[in-house]
Amino acid sequence: MESTDEKHLAPTTSPADVPAPASSLPAAAERPSTAHSLRHEIRVWTRDLLIAIGLALVIIVFLYQPVKVEGTSMAPLLSDQERIFINKFVYRFEPIQRGDVVVFWYPLDRSKSFIKRVIGLPGETVEIRQGILTVNGNVVPEPYVPPQYEDLNDFGPMRVPKDNYFVMGDHRISSNDSRVFGPVASRFIYGRAVFAYWPVEHFGSLAAATEAKTK
Repeated sequence: MESTDEKHLAPTTSPADVPAPASSLPAAAERPSTAHSLRHEIRVWTRDLLIAIGLALVIIVFLYQPVKVEGTSMAPLLSDQERIFINKFVYRFEPIQRGDVVVFWYPLDRSKSFIKRVIGLPGETVEIRQGILTVNGNVVPEPYVPPQYEDLNDFGPMRVPKDNYFVMGDHRISSNDSRVFGPVASRFIYGRAVFAYWPVEHFGSLAAATEAKTK
């Protein structure tokens, strides 16, 4: 009899039939929405990353060109086998200036490229006396040329022709430059050295490095 009474007291519905508390329903409903939002965020970040990489590649390919320096004529600014970027389009928008480190086709063999610093502009008169550079009779300070790299030989005076530039290496005693092959026509100059990226200890802007030596 006691067992029969216990059966009558047992619930007539199973736990599965009992509705869940109202407070638990929103949490269950939010899970799919949260997952969808996360997937959307990942897609947006992935898209933006791919766009950024694509733009960087376009800039590098069409605006900048990686080159390898061979030789020591631009030491100490640039060392042998150093890797740098040159800006190939800068001179379409601004003029070549004194102090620019430019890359150009070697006038005596256009299959070769040289890298030197612009010293004299078109129409200027360049002269060197005992290693001291003068342009139009005015002394031009050159802090980027260490004393041990100076060439104390005399040169000039030479007047730079129209649309030409007088270029020299910073390592004056070891540089084949305009003192040897003459001024360089502007049409042969195809870029300005802007950034060093290898070796790591030379990583940085070349313009900033030159300015630091000038100050």
